[in-house]
Amino acid sequence: MNTGFGCELLGNFDMPSLFKEGDIMIGGIFPVFNKDVSSVATFDGEPPAVTCAFDLRAFRWAQMMIFAIEEVNTDPALLPNISLGYKILNSCSSPTNTLRAALTLASSQNEKETASGCSPPISTVIAEAGSSQSLAVAGILGPFQVAVVSYFSTCACLSNRVKYPTFFRTIPSDYFQAKALAALVKHFGWEWIGAIQSDNDYGRNGVLAFAEEVKKLKICIAFIGTVLRTYPQEKILKVVEMIKQSTVKVILAFTPEGDFYPLMKEIVKQNITGIQWIASEAWITAARPSTPEMYRAFGGALGFVVQKMDIPNLNPFLMNINPYRNPSEPFVKDFWEIMVGCKPSSNASDTGAAKICLGNETLMDYTQDVFFNVSQLRVAYNVYKAVYTIAHALHQLVFCRPAAGGKNVKPCLNVSEIHPREVTYHLQRVNFRNRFGDDVFFDENGNPPASYDVINWQLRNGQVQHVTLGHFTSTKNGEFTLSIQEDRIVWRTGQMVPASVCSNACPAGTRKAQIKGKPVCCFDCVPCAEGSIANSTQFGPIQQRIIVCSCTLVQVIICILWLKLNPPFPDRVFKYSSKKIVLECNTGSEVAFYAVLGYIGILSVICLILAFLARKLPDNFNEAKCITFSMLIFCAVWITFIPAYVSSPGKFTVAVEIFAILSSAFGLLISIFAPKCYIILVKPEKNTKKYVMRL
Repeated sequence: MNTGFGCELLGNFDMPSLFKEGDIMIGGIFPVFNKDVSSVATFDGEPPAVTCAFDLRAFRWAQMMIFAIEEVNTDPALLPNISLGYKILNSCSSPTNTLRAALTLASSQNEKETASGCSPPISTVIAEAGSSQSLAVAGILGPFQVAVVSYFSTCACLSNRVKYPTFFRTIPSDYFQAKALAALVKHFGWEWIGAIQSDNDYGRNGVLAFAEEVKKLKICIAFIGTVLRTYPQEKILKVVEMIKQSTVKVILAFTPEGDFYPLMKEIVKQNITGIQWIASEAWITAARPSTPEMYRAFGGALGFVVQKMDIPNLNPFLMNINPYRNPSEPFVKDFWEIMVGCKPSSNASDTGAAKICLGNETLMDYTQDVFFNVSQLRVAYNVYKAVYTIAHALHQLVFCRPAAGGKNVKPCLNVSEIHPREVTYHLQRVNFRNRFGDDVFFDENGNPPASYDVINWQLRNGQVQHVTLGHFTSTKNGEFTLSIQEDRIVWRTGQMVPASVCSNACPAGTRKAQIKGKPVCCFDCVPCAEGSIANSTQFGPIQQRIIVCSCTLVQVIICILWLKLNPPFPDRVFKYSSKKIVLECNTGSEVAFYAVLGYIGILSVICLILAFLARKLPDNFNEAKCITFSMLIFCAVWITFIPAYVSSPGKFTVAVEIFAILSSAFGLLISIFAPKCYIILVKPEKNTKKYVMRL
């Protein structure tokens, strides 16, 4: 190793990689192997290697990155005469292993010798699937100003531009998914639900955001269970027991597929059915749990997923994977062993596997495997968009203009002068429409626009299908739209929408009594105390305002019509004196005048009748006496007003009107408000809710 420049590596993580040299290098970190076994660090030496199992789904994500880079390299309009290279490492779904991968990419040293003797530094990194892993990558590469573009990390915490200024993603933030899940729960009237979270940043932050959203909607969470793929069986059984003991019928599982799968197996094993499952995007379309066996307990599950895409050209690319083309290429032998069922070997003495391949096996016999189904790509499509986003940012940087398909485009910057900081700058400003018609751009926090499909687990021809039957879209002003085709939903609990409440509504004659230590959704129904009533009506402050405004509106309409069609006017009258001309107010329309008085009279009579009917209500609530007296005074005044008004000449008419108005007003004030003032000023000890309700 050349140390002439005064620096050297103190260690080597010995991480195998998929590698291809290019003028500009892009790093990639994928959980090609999934962590299955946990180990306890002793801190007396280097951490032990992580034990992992091969993951076909993540391997296809890595292959999608290679496919997209090869596609960009053959596109004459995008980065012409400039080749993209890649170096793809395995994270093993472990934050520790992810840190090793990130540091390996950040190092300028390369495990592979290149034609020029040294490889260009990594300009950008596409990583990672898990939010905890992305937090590690963004935290370690941020100080180096290296941009990180994630394809599957959704934690809202990653939107913090102060902590993670170089982080971007092509999948929406959980901030939007939490709103979508809360809207779904509210849509079906579920008020009492459980939650399962993974013991990592993705699960904890996701459930926290969801809890904040449902709290606004007065929905209660009965319990929160925690799972992780490395948990011992005892912890999994505790969560199962929690589910069995609870009365909830709807449970949200906000976990990655790998963390949730051990719990799913145990739920199926114990035959726990009758629960409507709500899924986060991390497992609702995963292939491993989508089996008829799992459907017995999880059939009818509802959840949100990102947009799917069909990329036909990817299929022949995947079919072309072969372990014999480059025997030293990592991951491919593991893929072949899982897919074909035998271990490829270039060494005749290699007999460690139960079955050694003959060498004539082909992937054409496995075309029906879900691995080769490229018609419903979701996370893989996010990887595809990540590659093209970086390519467009690099094109803008190198050619000082967006990729527009022009010929003879000359670069304005030498690729050897590219600095990661400049790539980050142009990533923030990238905005283009890809060949599938999708607009690709980032907001100020590095997030793409939020758009989800509503997915329902359905069993068709013996296979679990992920059926799209709705859509959720957010807008820039913070609003959203949720549309669901309810008639197409298959419910595991039956044909009807399952109900999930902690306590049913109290019947007439009873009232709610909060259960100590339980959420507000849980209550007992106890008989009403003597001298009290159960109010089951819908008349609150809003209804009262509506009634008052509606009654007043009728009066306003009558007055407007009166003034518009035949308004009052001053009239010269000679009948009272032959020497004086008396000016009187002519009503203009006698019908309108008496309509106004008649309407007021109708309202007062109705009020009097209602007050009379309410005379037997308990004294604690009863204001009927006050209302009755005020209405009697009001009616008496205005009944005497009519003959007095008609018989009063000239200025005396005005005096009669003033007297009637003042008399009725003082009658209302004295009868209704005087008792209240007496309580407030003289008997303040009675001005309490406890006294009024007599609890």
